[in-house]
Amino acid sequence: MSRRGSGPEPAGGLLVVDKPGGMTSHDVVARVRRLAGTRRVGHAGTLDPMATGVLLLGVGRATRLLTHLVGADKAYDAVVRLGEATTTDDAEGELLPDVGTAAGARGVDPDGSALADALAALRGPISQVPSAVSAIKVDGRRAYARARDGEDVALAARPVVVSALEVRGTSRGTGASGRPVLDLDVRAVVSSGTYVRALARDLGAALGTGGHLTALRRTRVGPYDLDGAAPLAELAAAVDARGDAGRTPEALPGLLPLARAAAATFGVRHVDDAEAADLAHGRRIAPAEDGPTGTAERPVAALDPAGDLVALVRDEDGRTRPTLVLRPA
Repeated sequence: MSRRGSGPEPAGGLLVVDKPGGMTSHDVVARVRRLAGTRRVGHAGTLDPMATGVLLLGVGRATRLLTHLVGADKAYDAVVRLGEATTTDDAEGELLPDVGTAAGARGVDPDGSALADALAALRGPISQVPSAVSAIKVDGRRAYARARDGEDVALAARPVVVSALEVRGTSRGTGASGRPVLDLDVRAVVSSGTYVRALARDLGAALGTGGHLTALRRTRVGPYDLDGAAPLAELAAAVDARGDAGRTPEALPGLLPLARAAAATFGVRHVDDAEAADLAHGRRIAPAEDGPTGTAERPVAALDPAGDLVALVRDEDGRTRPTLVLRPA
C-alpha cells in the first residue's frame, strides 16, 4: 500500500458507495483506502452511522474535486417519528420524557391541515438550527464532541433550502416510551448543510408532539444516485477476490474516471493541446466562443483532445482561468 506523500499521485476517480448502517463515513473511507491501495481517499458529505445510502468518494487525484461536490443538493428517504423526541434528534439518542402533549401523536391527522401546514413551513428557503450533535466545529471542536462531554451546545441558525418535503405513507404504533407514535415515510430534497434530523425535530415541535428520525437513506448526491452506487460489501468482495495485485485505484469496480466524473457534474469545454498546456501550468486562455461559461461557484471541466480532464476553469475579466488544475504540468 502506498503511503501518503510517496510516489506519484494516482489519477483515480469518483466512487459511489452504498454505505451500510453502523459505519461512520470515515470507516468507509478507511476501508476503501485498503481496497484501493492508497491513502488518497476522501468523501463529499458525511453520513451518520445510522444512515445508509449514497456516499461519494474521491480516490487519488479526484479527491481535489470533492470541495466542488460537497455543495451539491441531496435527496433522502427518511422515517420521522412523531410522539417522541430524543437528545440527538435521531434514534441513537436518549428519549426526552417531557416533550409533547399528553395526547402525543395520537391526535395528529396524517391528512389534516395541521400536518400539511407544518410541512409547508419547512419547505423552501428556511433558517435551520443544526442538531447539537452535528459535526459543526465550535471553537475548534466538533459540536458532537462537546455535547458528548456534557456541554450545553447552542448552534446558530443557518440558511438552507428544502426543495421537497413530502409524506408518502404513515403508520401508527407504540414507541419506546410506551406512548402512541405516528411514523411518517418522508422524501426530502435539500441543499448542502441541511440536517434531516433537524427537520424531524422541528416538525415535531411545530405539532407539539416531539419528533425524531428513526431511519435515513441518502438516495442522491448531485447527479449520483443509488442506481450507480456499489454496496460496500460487494465492492470489498470483488477486490479481495483479486488478491493484492488488484488493490489499485484503477481496479476498483465502478470507479468513474476523472473526465467522466467531471462531465457528469460540470459543464464541459473542449480545449486544444496548446490551451491544455497553458491550463496545466496555471496560465489563462482565451474564453470559449460558445459552450458553457464557468463561474467561481460553478466551474467548467476543460477536456483535452484525448478526452482527459485538464482543469476546472472559470471565466474572469474576459479570460478563462484554471480554478483547479488536475493534470500535472
